[in-house]
Amino acid sequence: MNIKPIKTQKDYQKALERLEFIFDAKKESSEGDELEILSILIEKYEDEHFPIELPDPIEAIKFRMEQMGYNQNDLGKIIGLKSRASEILNKKRKLSLKMIRQIHDKMRIPTEVLIQAY
Repeated sequence: MNIKPIKTQKDYQKALERLEFIFDAKKESSEGDELEILSILIEKYEDEHFPIELPDPIEAIKFRMEQMGYNQNDLGKIIGLKSRASEILNKKRKLSLKMIRQIHDKMRIPTEVLIQAY
C-alpha cells in the first residue's frame, strides 16, 4: 500500500484508476483498507476542487413538486394560501421560517436548500 495525498489532477487520475482496480477488495484485507483510505482522499480532493453548489430554493421546490405530481394548489395547501404559493413560485415573496418548516416536513426538501437567499 503506497498512499499519498492527492495534490494534482494527475494524482487524482491515478487515485481513481487504483480505486477502480481495488474496488471489490474484501473489507478486512490490506486492499480493503487501501480502498477505504483512498476513497476518503478522493472525496476530500473532489470537495475542494469540484464543489457542488446547492440548488436555488424555488427551483428545488418546483423540481420536487414535479417529482411528487404536485401543482400550485398543492403547494398552497402546504403553506396556507394558493395566492401565496404563486408569489413564492414567481419569487415575489420570500419564504418565511414557518413556510420553510412546512415545505421541509411535507416535501422533504432539505432546510439548508430552502434557507438560501434568492
